[in-house]
Amino acid sequence: MEDQKALQQKRRDEATLARRKVFTHYVHEPSFFEKMDESERDEFFKKQRLWSKRVRKQKQIRNTITLVLGVTVASIVSLLAIVPVFYTFLNSFMSSSEINSNYGIIFQSLSGHAKNGASYLASSPTLTLVPQRVTIEQYKNLLIMSPTYLLKFWNSIILVVPIVIGQMIVSCLAAYSFARYRRKRREILFFSYIILMLMPFQVTLVPNYMISEQLGILNTRWAIILPGIFSTFAIFLLTKYMRQIPIAYIEAAKLDGATEWQIFTKIAVPLCKNAIFALTILLFIDYWNMVEQPIVLLTDADKQPMSVFLSQINEAEIGIAFAASALYMIPPLLIFLWGEEYLVEGISRSGVK
Repeated sequence: MEDQKALQQKRRDEATLARRKVFTHYVHEPSFFEKMDESERDEFFKKQRLWSKRVRKQKQIRNTITLVLGVTVASIVSLLAIVPVFYTFLNSFMSSSEINSNYGIIFQSLSGHAKNGASYLASSPTLTLVPQRVTIEQYKNLLIMSPTYLLKFWNSIILVVPIVIGQMIVSCLAAYSFARYRRKRREILFFSYIILMLMPFQVTLVPNYMISEQLGILNTRWAIILPGIFSTFAIFLLTKYMRQIPIAYIEAAKLDGATEWQIFTKIAVPLCKNAIFALTILLFIDYWNMVEQPIVLLTDADKQPMSVFLSQINEAEIGIAFAASALYMIPPLLIFLWGEEYLVEGISRSGVK
C-alpha cells in the first residue's frame, strides 16, 4: 500500500515537472564557433572585418551618389525658379530702347499686334541678364511720372490685408468649434466645407457676382473682401491642427474654472501659432496674385490691383512692367523669408500632405 502511494506521488511530481517544463537533464551541443581552434577563430574574425568594411564602403558610396544627385536636381530646380526673378530685377534697370530691342519682337508676334493674328517670331529675342546701361528710368516712370501704377499697388494692399486678417479671425473661431464639438451635424457641415474647398474658385465667380449685385456692393472693394474672408481652406487646415491638441489640456483648464473663451485664447490659439503664421503667408501670397476676381467683380480700372495690370501688359509698357513686377515681388518675398520656419512647421504638423 505504501509502495503504491509512493508510486502515485512520484508520478504526480513528474507530471508537475512536465507541466512546468522543468528539464533535469540537458545535453549541451557545442556550437560552430566553439568547435573552432584559435587560428580558425582569428581567420573567421578577419573575414568578418573585411566584409563589414566592404559593406560600409558600399553604403557610403551609395549615400554619396544619392546626395550628389539630390543636390544636383535641387540646384537645377532652384536655378530654374530663381532665374526669372533675377531677369525681372535686372531688366527693370534697362532703358526703354534696350527693352524694346530685346523683347519688342515677342509682342509684335502676338494676336493683338499682328495683322493676321498670332504668328511665329521673325527672329529670336535677345534675353540679356545684365543691362548694357543701368538706369532707373523705369522706376521713375512707375513711381513719379505715372502714379496710377503706384495706386494699383496700394489697391493690392487694401484688398489683401483685410482679407487675410478677416479670414484668420473667422477661421480660428470656426476651426475651434469644429475641433471642440465633434457631433454628427457638425461633421456633416465640416464635410460640406471640404467639398467647397475642392471646388475651383472660378466656379464660385458667377454666384459671387450675382450676390454682390443683389447686395449693391458690385464694383466695390467689398465684393472682393467679403468672399475672401469666408474662404474654406484656412478653416480646414486649422481644424486639422486643433484636433491634435491633447484633450487633457482642455479638461485641466475646465477643472481650473476656465471658460470656453479663455480655453480658446489661452490654449488653442497659442498652440496653433505655427499654423496661423503659415496660413497667413499662404493666404497673403494667394490673394496677392489674384486676377480673375478683380476682373469680374471690379469693372472700374482704378480700383483693380497691380496683379490685373501685370496680366494685361502691352507693348508700350514693357519696361514699366519689369519695374512693377520687381516691386510687386518684394512683399511676398519678405513675408516668406520672415515666416519660412513657421510655414514649414505649420504645414508639417497639420497632417496635410
